[in-house]
Amino acid sequence: MTDGSTEAETITFRDAISNAIRYWEPRRVLFNAVLVVVVVLAFVGEWPEAKQAVNFDSLLSLFILAVLANVAYCAAYLPDIAFQYSSMRAAWLEWRFLLLAIGILFAAALTYFFALAIARPWID
Repeated sequence: MTDGSTEAETITFRDAISNAIRYWEPRRVLFNAVLVVVVVLAFVGEWPEAKQAVNFDSLLSLFILAVLANVAYCAAYLPDIAFQYSSMRAAWLEWRFLLLAIGILFAAALTYFFALAIARPWID
């Protein structure tokens, strides 16, 4: 059995990237599903006033925000790969789900506020 420092020295960049992809990409589905639920709930909570906001521009805005959320999701790769090269690799592999949970909660909060801004019609 090897200790964490030897393991960190022998891991290749390809191994770290492959491990990160195997972990993060299947969970992207969960991330997106949570954001879809948040948007739907925000619109349902503002219905029937939100009905006015459902148009091409708002759908395009939601699409752009969804793409940006997925770009931001990729930020998790940076600390993941860095920790895989550290002496804390073994602990990181067990606890990186916390980064996923915090990221999902943060993205859900941002999504909620953006969805409300889109769903609530401007009142003159």
